[in-house]
Amino acid sequence: MRLSDIPSGRRHDLACLGRLAVDLYAQQLGSRLEDVSSFAKYLGGSSANIAFGAARLGLRAAMISRVGDEQMGRFLTETLQREGCDTSQLQIDPQRLTALVLLGLKDRDTFPLLFYRENCADMALAADAISEDFIASCRALLITGTHLSTPTVLAASERALGFAQRHGVLRVLDIDYRPVLWGLTARGEGANRFVADAAVTTRLQAVLPQFDLLIGTEEEFLIAGGVPGDLLASLRAVRAVTQAALVVKLGAAGCCFIDGEIPARLTDAVTVRGERIAVMNVLGAGDAFAAGLMTGLLRGQGFEQAARLANACGAIVVSRHGCAPAMPTPAELEHWFSGQRLPRVDADVQLAHLHRTTAARKAWPQLCVLAFDHRSQFFELARQAGADPARLPALKQLLVRAAERIETSHRLQGQVGVLIDDVYGEDALASATGRGWWVGRPVELPGSRPLRFEHGASLATRLQQWPAEQVVKCLVHYHPDDATDLRLEQEQQLRQVWDATRASGHELLLELISPPAVTPPGTADTAVLRSVKRLYNLGFKPEWWKLAPMTAAGWEALAALIAERDPQCRGAVILGLNKPLAELAEGFGRARHPIVKGFMVGRTLWAGPALAWLRGELDDEGLVRQVCGNFATLVEAWRDARAEVAA
Repeated sequence: MRLSDIPSGRRHDLACLGRLAVDLYAQQLGSRLEDVSSFAKYLGGSSANIAFGAARLGLRAAMISRVGDEQMGRFLTETLQREGCDTSQLQIDPQRLTALVLLGLKDRDTFPLLFYRENCADMALAADAISEDFIASCRALLITGTHLSTPTVLAASERALGFAQRHGVLRVLDIDYRPVLWGLTARGEGANRFVADAAVTTRLQAVLPQFDLLIGTEEEFLIAGGVPGDLLASLRAVRAVTQAALVVKLGAAGCCFIDGEIPARLTDAVTVRGERIAVMNVLGAGDAFAAGLMTGLLRGQGFEQAARLANACGAIVVSRHGCAPAMPTPAELEHWFSGQRLPRVDADVQLAHLHRTTAARKAWPQLCVLAFDHRSQFFELARQAGADPARLPALKQLLVRAAERIETSHRLQGQVGVLIDDVYGEDALASATGRGWWVGRPVELPGSRPLRFEHGASLATRLQQWPAEQVVKCLVHYHPDDATDLRLEQEQQLRQVWDATRASGHELLLELISPPAVTPPGTADTAVLRSVKRLYNLGFKPEWWKLAPMTAAGWEALAALIAERDPQCRGAVILGLNKPLAELAEGFGRARHPIVKGFMVGRTLWAGPALAWLRGELDDEGLVRQVCGNFATLVEAWRDARAEVAA
């Protein structure tokens, strides 16, 4: 099949068959693998990286592989699913473990790899479980070289290839030669990219006729052709057994395309130059390249346009940590080709912001959040009740139970949340995390002005210990007309929060409260809008804003400001300030713009019941019931307000 004959109108654009593993990337750049002290966990495996990257770019991608029936297998499956990749063809192995790889980043070109793949799940891919109907529903099938290396995976690959040929599916091989995975090196030499071996060449040449497109580096075509040290001779040997189109990756020089006879000189082939960038490490470049190339080709682009996309994908990934999570989004590539990008990927603030905000992430169409991250207020309630503050953790656990009950009774799945501290609420935090709720956690020292952090200034270090799903909530009492020294100090503290969350990957919720002493009556909305604009001017783009109720005109002005400065912003939520339920419900009616996603309210819902519980006037069930009643009233008021807007 020629590239111009790729079928259309099928359910899936691209199915990738091959390695699916957990990558553990060293976090200490420049270290020997022996000296690395911590790792970041990502989806990995060449085929999986390609499927992930293609899905991120908008292809209807699918993964054909096998994982263990354990936590790491579920991690990989869920990661692919979140990116929109079809996982219906992932086999579950009841005996074998999911594969694992340790990866170091010593310098730009050195990446020690240690593969833990002894009898792993993906190398037990069962041929008889490959679905002909599924392959027939695809436009292209891409297989990576490791899944030609043993009889078991070779049988599965050839079965898939047979179905693909029968149904006119484009068949693609990314040679992806890893000598260690063919048993040609010591196990600690996973970074070795080339070992000449006649048996591997023979195996590859036996299957090359079954492919329509071959992708490989110079070293990979040397092993496929079998003429060490002579690329052109190896390419001619490849051409002798297959008429497939060839894409030769040339590293920083780009790539070239050979659709017919092998030219006398490689420079005579159609060549697309690579991108000029600062490289962190070349690990992952090939997978990103393949994802970009297949995206372009399957969208009907010619080779040169598709290769330009592929080169950009590779360049972006080698400038970042990891492979799959570093894959660019369409919005990033639009920025990349706009002419406005910076030469250094790591210095391009807009590119980084687009990477965070335009990749697949959990949607929150609306939020009903029970806030009980308060510390000083709970301590004061215990003092008023004459109760031991040691009871407060149990109280916060009961509030989690209330949120759980309202989630069920009001069908708030995917819309409910909690704000919980780690002083009295550590156990409650652990209980709330992992349920699919929106979970926020404060960092500010209660009542501090200028802003201070509760557990000291080393915020970035602390965030390393937080679950990724928890949102950093920072309350700041801020006004743009504050005394200059105070304002600058507050902004410097916010800079720490901003930098720490950008490094850790946590989302940020900024809660702005205008101090009454510098906010004359009737100017509250103006103060908030000026504050938000000032913080945008400083480069802060939090995912969430938490603000006091405003007029309808105030919310409209906020929406216009967000649309201008940060279209990727998640939205705003309304805080409570201990106002009565009826007053909050009235405020909901003014928040008509869809930029307002919901509310995060605390004392209004639990202050009275909590005091009674601490005094012994309410039992556990009585507390939960009363809080649920208040929370339900507010949820219903919010829904009524939204219904009026929709009408």
